[in-house]
Amino acid sequence: MTIDELIAKISGSDETARGEAWQNAGPLGAAAIKPLAPLMDHKDTEIRRAATRAAWKIVRHAGRPDARREARAVTDELIPLLGDGQPWAVRREAAWMLSEIAGSRAVEPLAKLLNDKDLREHARAALQRIPGRRSLAALKAAFEAAPEDYKPALAESLRIRGQKVENVKSVKLVPVKSTAVKQVGR
Repeated sequence: MTIDELIAKISGSDETARGEAWQNAGPLGAAAIKPLAPLMDHKDTEIRRAATRAAWKIVRHAGRPDARREARAVTDELIPLLGDGQPWAVRREAAWMLSEIAGSRAVEPLAKLLNDKDLREHARAALQRIPGRRSLAALKAAFEAAPEDYKPALAESLRIRGQKVENVKSVKLVPVKSTAVKQVGR
């Protein structure tokens, strides 16, 4: 299957062909990411879902052992999808995809998303998952500059990465609902 055939089948009306196309997209590699991006925000739910699944197949194929060159190439195609000109859904998926295969080259573009209220949670989670000093440094810098309402989330990521964070309570320890539980018996 070629990239043109992939795009035609995903955007076509034949559901069987669409399913076969996205399921076999992995080996098409980095070159298929950019053509899939517009379909990842398509008005038709099934086309949007199939395009996103195809991109994930490519990411997971590139993330297999001994495929570093492929992972790097896919990373290079995903990073531009984080940009301001892309739809929110595409940017969100790109952040999560990068968390699967990217190394330090994705840290700076993801760190920029920490200032975007609509995408910061996705970027934070992606940075938390990317190993290395650069992603940890990006989380630390974001924590220092973050508004008070966002510090607990960043503190949680830092704790997960093995860092001690003082003076910021864990959101896991804060009740979300008040209860009226009474002691039974007596």
